[in-house]
Amino acid sequence: MSRESEADLPGDAVLPGALPEALRAELVAFRRDLHMHPELGNQEFRTTAAIKERLERAGLKPRVLAVGTGLVCDIGAADGAWNGGPGMLALRADIDALPIPDMKAECAYRSTVPDRAHACGHDVHTTVVLGAGLVLADLHERGLLPRPVRLIFQPAEEVLPGGAADAIECGALEGVRQIIAVHCDPRVDAGRIGLREGAITSACDRLEIALGGPGGHTARPHLTTDLVTAAARVATDVPAIVARRVDTRSGLAVTWGRIESGHAPNVIPQRAELSGTVRCLDIEAWRQAPDVVVAAIDEVANLHRAKSEINYVRGVPPVVNDPEVTDLLRDAMSARRGAESVESTEQSLGGEDFSWYLEQVPGALARLGVRTPGERTVRDLHQGDFDADESAITVGVELFTAAALLDATR
Repeated sequence: MSRESEADLPGDAVLPGALPEALRAELVAFRRDLHMHPELGNQEFRTTAAIKERLERAGLKPRVLAVGTGLVCDIGAADGAWNGGPGMLALRADIDALPIPDMKAECAYRSTVPDRAHACGHDVHTTVVLGAGLVLADLHERGLLPRPVRLIFQPAEEVLPGGAADAIECGALEGVRQIIAVHCDPRVDAGRIGLREGAITSACDRLEIALGGPGGHTARPHLTTDLVTAAARVATDVPAIVARRVDTRSGLAVTWGRIESGHAPNVIPQRAELSGTVRCLDIEAWRQAPDVVVAAIDEVANLHRAKSEINYVRGVPPVVNDPEVTDLLRDAMSARRGAESVESTEQSLGGEDFSWYLEQVPGALARLGVRTPGERTVRDLHQGDFDADESAITVGVELFTAAALLDATR
């Protein structure tokens, strides 16, 4: 990696760590290989091995997490200290895929695994952190890395309550002072990032309900517990009740994804099932959500003489960006591509287990633009035709390397 690859800062200062063309091409190929071989949460053995091999080839010493997939790798200092100075900045990637088919037509690197796809951009996140690690390792060898950095490749982000908790349990944050991450955003052009101080994602929990009662003939509903009607009332009334029992600004919302009951048109069933999600913009309302939601379900079920079994699965709290770390990302992106490359972004109703790290240390998540400039079609996340403009890999690498260098000046 030559000094000709260094990027100029405004004025006379020079910020090293731009991405050389040879590594750029290698990273695109690495991302495509991951895209062709997606693995679900806690099953990312091939992905983990590929990351480990490339880091070891660069002279680094990655450590696979005790859960069997995912890994961490320190650059500069294994103990999180730099000549007695502050702890490390961590760069986090998530490495798992989704259980959906890849629907991209005529794509040379589409998934080769049936009903598995990197449709949320985790292959891009992984490649960005890998690339940043390789650049930072080179800077360390040249004496240009002022503070240590940890790479965290985390499994199972898509599995509630998220693999971040497992990574933390395995010691991923030991010696870490603050942490940063990116998430692909198909609404933002490649070459740009979106930033927001405070909450940038929402809390997300899973809700599973079983309603029970004596069934019977549809000619005699008065002798039964009419579970179809009960399920319908739970589906419509519970979201309305919940919305009136918390501050409306919290955005607490119950949304159903499945309702199932019965087999015949003239038989009232003995069981009905509903499942969905509970999402919330505000962390305090999220803490209240289980009690509020469960009480609402019981009230509606009791009104229709249905017995309720409720499985409320805690998911993740909102990602709340620390103002100082958000400023670090803003300054890093501005140093690489100018202040106009940073745009404000709104809070998403999506969930992200990066929030568990921020319960422990300050950090920030940036939205990495992956839409080809000028393209009108938005390939949304968690859809089988999702893809990313691969120039975003370069942007992410240079964002992270700049953040690691500027972090030492704060």
